[in-house]
Amino acid sequence: MEKFTTLTGIAVHLPMINVDTDMIIPKQYLKTIARTGLGEDLFAELRYDEAGERLADFVLHTDPYTEAKILIAGENFGCGSSREHAPWALLDFGFRCIVAPSFADIFYNNCFKNGILPIVLPQSEIDKLIDDASRGANAMMTVDLEAQEIRGPDGGVIKFDVDPHRKRCLIEGLDDIALTMEKADAIAAFEQENCASRPWA
Repeated sequence: MEKFTTLTGIAVHLPMINVDTDMIIPKQYLKTIARTGLGEDLFAELRYDEAGERLADFVLHTDPYTEAKILIAGENFGCGSSREHAPWALLDFGFRCIVAPSFADIFYNNCFKNGILPIVLPQSEIDKLIDDASRGANAMMTVDLEAQEIRGPDGGVIKFDVDPHRKRCLIEGLDDIALTMEKADAIAAFEQENCASRPWA
């Protein structure tokens, strides 16, 4: 998993609440188990018409938001089914950080497992970020995970909380497999002892 330390990029606001995982990546795109290639289909029902043509006025088709790395979302983001394709699609598009007043639990956990930092902030702070994200090419923000702060284009700083274990995993790029491999010596010692004490197993 790619490490997350400091992220600087364009922020974009999606002015919707209760965005579910089917809206993030519609069910017809769930046939793949590859984590790449889904970014083109992110928010497909919002981005394309029935003929598959791009809707030019959708924010992710508007410069500079085509290169956005930080998503400012509404409450209850990621609700609905527990499809891991949702964070895959966001990550493949280029998003490494999502800020919202609240997230669905499974989606929130899946973000951390896939290298995306989900940040929960009160609406008053979200409103400041929405204002920053409205500035087009000047909608640049820096998310500093080590310092646990978001720095806006005018120098404003917003602090955020994050679970220490999840913070470490993102900073060091540790997914579940990498966390398990940290215990490789202990696992090997257990297996050796188990084989010796239970040779029939």
